[in-house]
Order: sequence, then structure tokens, then C-alpha cells
Amino acid sequence: MKRTIFLIIILITVLPLSIFSQARNFTFSKGQFLLEGKPIEIISGEIDPGRVPAPYWENRIAMAKAMGCNAISMYVFWNDHEKSPGQFDFTTGNHNIRRFIQLCQEEGMLVLLRPGPYVCGERDFGGLPAYLLSIPDIKVRCSDPRYIAAVNRYIKALSAQIKSLQCTHGGPIVMVQIENEYGSYGDDKAYLETLARDWRSNGINVPFYTADGPSIAMLTDGNIKGAAIGLDSGTNDGDFAIASKINPGVPSFSSETYPGWLTSWGEPFAHTDTTSLLKEITYLLKNKKSFSLYMEHGGTNFGFTAGANSSSPTNYQPQITSYDYNAPVNEQGQPTAKYYALRRLISQYVTYPVPAVPQAPPVMAIPAFPMHPLTSIWDQLPSPEYSAQPKPMEMYGQWEGLIDYRTKLVGERYGALTITAPHDFALVLLNGKLIDTIYRDGGHWTVKLPQDTARTLTLDILVEAMGRVNYGPYIIDRKGITERVMLNGITLMNWEVYNLPMDKNYIASLKHNAGDFHDGVFFEGSFTLDKVADTYLDMSHYGKGLVWVNGHNLGRYWEIGPQKHLYCPANYLQKGLNKVVVLDLLQTKAYPIQGVRTLE
Repeated sequence: MKRTIFLIIILITVLPLSIFSQARNFTFSKGQFLLEGKPIEIISGEIDPGRVPAPYWENRIAMAKAMGCNAISMYVFWNDHEKSPGQFDFTTGNHNIRRFIQLCQEEGMLVLLRPGPYVCGERDFGGLPAYLLSIPDIKVRCSDPRYIAAVNRYIKALSAQIKSLQCTHGGPIVMVQIENEYGSYGDDKAYLETLARDWRSNGINVPFYTADGPSIAMLTDGNIKGAAIGLDSGTNDGDFAIASKINPGVPSFSSETYPGWLTSWGEPFAHTDTTSLLKEITYLLKNKKSFSLYMEHGGTNFGFTAGANSSSPTNYQPQITSYDYNAPVNEQGQPTAKYYALRRLISQYVTYPVPAVPQAPPVMAIPAFPMHPLTSIWDQLPSPEYSAQPKPMEMYGQWEGLIDYRTKLVGERYGALTITAPHDFALVLLNGKLIDTIYRDGGHWTVKLPQDTARTLTLDILVEAMGRVNYGPYIIDRKGITERVMLNGITLMNWEVYNLPMDKNYIASLKHNAGDFHDGVFFEGSFTLDKVADTYLDMSHYGKGLVWVNGHNLGRYWEIGPQKHLYCPANYLQKGLNKVVVLDLLQTKAYPIQGVRTLE
């Protein structure tokens, strides 16, 4: 008997949750979602696991449930899972999508899966993998066969992870979104139908939905037959009437209702009006319209994962590292006043019990600790590649970080130096001396090289990639120097190119150097802890760069703001000694850093 009980316990531990759950039927009727034949109003909160440290997934899901949500919507960022062709990661850290979905089920939450392949989401390249850009003339979000081949591979790999977690197999996934806001981009309906067939052929059998702005043109281009209509966002009777006109046989819902908004470098933090939000939610609840809050909890675009917006070839608006989004649950996981206002409102309309609010993870300050120069980028250059003319970093097999282009000036030695085009922030140096910086936004890409009597003149152009465009017609956004460099109209030739991906291996290999530090200095420091908790590293005394804590890339900071504090979750820290490395492109002097409790 004891042996039998022991075997049962082992089976419960190792077998998937779906084995012990009943298959459920999620279908559409005209204007309604049906779960087991009964109408259900979906009240969803968006939490993207790729932006949240895995140890906090359970807490963030519970926070959504305690606000009154009965579902979680979630992006899957393709470029998180397949950085190189055919090499997928669905197991490490916050890449374990399957585990996140299982946690949703354990909390009794339905799941709206948003796997793209393109998602936007203020994510680098809209979630598409940068390796696609190594194909010189590739077209994305359409029926280009090279793009479709990569998409097929992704769909097959992801489907293997999630198909047993559909409600048809006893899991929580009730709908899968096809693409994202396609009606704002293109009109290749065959492409959308190809995606739907690919999902079906790989075992995805729950209903589909699409998500587009509430206009006839966008919904016509973005929706496909049989898919529910998501409105980004649906705020009034008129919006829902348009959806019914486009596809009258399926339900529509507000697939992105915005409690907050994104923030770009150089502008104030987004703080949206709660009064208008509550009015919008009241309309949806009174009329029993399903909706999803984008975002319930935004999280963080750690490392190089933040994206950018662009409205023209010379316009560029990269997003900050924090994806706090002014959401109901802030970046650090704390409920805000907006959270409690939504919780009170939703509780008045739902018939199911709304649980108590879980305790947020602890946060701590860290006393200021000293930093010291470690080395310079110029002392840590790898072996170069040779190019007749500069090419974007993707053509050298690099997807993120920085890249340096070096050449010797021959005939033309001074005058107007024009870079076409610098993607995204460039330092121009002559014989190791900083001449000027160039920023992509605005199209002012010419600097003046001064006369210099030195016999040999070496020109370096160090370019930082700041995030690929994630929305609109300019998403083919390669990094580095995209075309050419000219001096007084003469194209400069014969370049040495140094790849600087700034990955873990590169940072771990840095060696102390006592030489002349200039224009791209690494600083190091450390602090000791007897306990760990979340904190923010205050980078107010630094110019522009990146921060690593115990090898974890926290992301970008920039003196133009608004973000000066970088979120460091507790799982990046350890009891005892903690090491910090900073790369700053604009200053050579070290300043102490402290840990503070808040983003702002």
C-alpha cells in the first residue's frame, strides 16, 4: 500500500498538469465567448514572461488574479528563444514558456497566447530574431519564402512546447493570436492564412483571434475568416459596431485596453489618466465586453531587448530599459493606486471571488559603493574582419552590442565626414581623440574632421546599437553603419571591423589595464550583502552606457533621461560579494553608485 501511494506521488510530480485536468471546450457564438457552452467574459491582464524574472512569475500572476482578472494574455518573443537559426531555448531562466503557462493554470487563470511571429511590444525588431537581417534583401511580415521558412521552424518548435497546454488537452490556453496589428502594416492576407495553417498543422486547435485598431481598413487587412476580432482598443459602441460589420459571425473584444503607455529616451515618464481609464473599463464591464489590460505588469526590457519607434528614415525614438508602462503593477511588482482602483471597480461586476492582494517582493537600498576604472574598449578589441566598405553588424554575424569601424585616411584628411546611416549612436575618433558624437535621430550625420599634421591618421567610428524599430514600415533596421562613410564627398574604403557584442563571455574576459582611458571606459566596483532584495542602481552620475551585475546585463542608461535608475531583481544578487561592471561611452571619471528603492 505504501509503495502504491509513493508511486502515485511520483506520477503527480513528474507528469504534465494536463494529464490530471479535463479537456474544456472554448468556442464562439455571435458576439460571445463560450466556455463549456456557457458565456464567459474574459478579463485579462497582460504579463509577458520574457520581461519578468522567472522567480517572480507566480507572484505577478497572483497579483493579476487579485485585481479581478480571470485570464493572462502573454507575448512570446521569438527572438528570446531562437537567437541563432535552429537553436532554440525553452528551458533556461525566463525562457521556460511552458512553466509560465502551467503557473497560470495553477492559479486558475485562462491564457490568451500571443506568439507573433511579430508582436511589436516595444521589443527589439518587434520580437523577430535579428539573424533574419543577415539576409540582405529579406522582407518580413509577408510571404517572402525565406521569412516563411524561418517562421515555420519557429511555429513547429513553439507548438511542441505548448500544444498539450491548450484547453482541448486540459490546459489553460483558450485562444491563440495570429500576428499582431497586421492591419497597421500590410495587406498580405495569404501570409496570415499561412500562419493559421502552420499552427493547425502543428497541433494548435484552439480558436484564433487577431488584434488591430478599430477601423474598417485595419480590420479588413488584419482579420481572417473564423478568427475573433481583437480591438486595440475597443472603447465604445462604435468600435464594436465596426468589428461586427467586418466579421459578424465572431465575437469581438478589447484586446489591448491601455492603463499606461510606453516611454522613450529624452521624454518624461508616461503617466496616464486613471479617471478616463476607469470610465473605459466601466463601459466594458457594464456591457459585458471582454477585454485585456495591456499591461497589467510591464516588467523590464533587460539587456539589449528594448525596441524603438520610427516614423521616417531620419526619425528614431528608442525606448528606455524599464517597461514599467505606468501599469497597475509597477516594474518592481508593487500594486499602485491604479491597481486598487481597478480592483474595486472589477470586484463590483464579477461573480467570482477576488482573492486578497499578495505581498509584493521586498525592496532595499544599498549604500554607495566606489567604482574604479577597469579598462577601455580600445584595450579589449578582438581580431578584426576586413571590409572594402562598412557593412551593418548583422552581415558580420553580430546581433547586438557595439561595433567599431577603423580605416586610415589617405588623400582627404580633414573636412566634412558624413556617415550614412549611423544606427544608432556613434563616437567619431581621430588617432584616438574624440572628435564628435552622432545620433541617428534627426538625420544630422555630418561632423567636421579638423586638420591634423600627424603622418598617419586613423579614423575610428564606434557605433552603439540601441534597439531595432518594432513598429511601422521601417522595421528593417540593421545596426552599425548601414551604407557608407564619405569625407568631402569621397567614399572611404578599406576598413577593419571589430565586433563587440558585449555578451557574457566578453564581459567576463575583461582584464584590468592601467593605460590611458578614453571614450568607452569600463568601470568596476563591488558591494557586500547579508541578504538580497530588489533594488535600483542609481546611474545619475554617469553619461551613457550599460550596467552588468554579477554578469547580468541590466540594460541601458542615458543622461538625457528620463530613466536614471536601473532595476536589479533579487535573483541577480547574492549574499556576500556582488560585482558591478559599467561601460560608459561619454565619461572617464568614476563615481560611486548606490542602490535606491524606486524607478523615479
